[in-house]
Amino acid sequence: MGRIIKANGKKESIVPSNGKYYQLKEQQKIVGGLIQHINLMDGWIMTINEEGKLFGLPINDIATEIYRTSIYLERGFDTSDFIVGDVLICKSDEIR
Repeated sequence: MGRIIKANGKKESIVPSNGKYYQLKEQQKIVGGLIQHINLMDGWIMTINEEGKLFGLPINDIATEIYRTSIYLERGFDTSDFIVGDVLICKSDEIR
């Protein structure tokens, strides 16, 4: 089971449509375009819109905080980068 974190702060739980893993088209629908995967800690993945910043999507404060915390704890450095648009967060084995 994954979680969608919308740029407006709303969160919702989601189960893959096939019950096992999120396929490409499903991921694209969630983020609204081409996808990019960001590896987080402990086998979690954040799926974002690859072109979100180019399209001027709104900053996703919650996803940004998750990303920055993961980068800091796992790799030991701070980042000023940020996440935009709606995102999907799930375990890495739920992505195909």
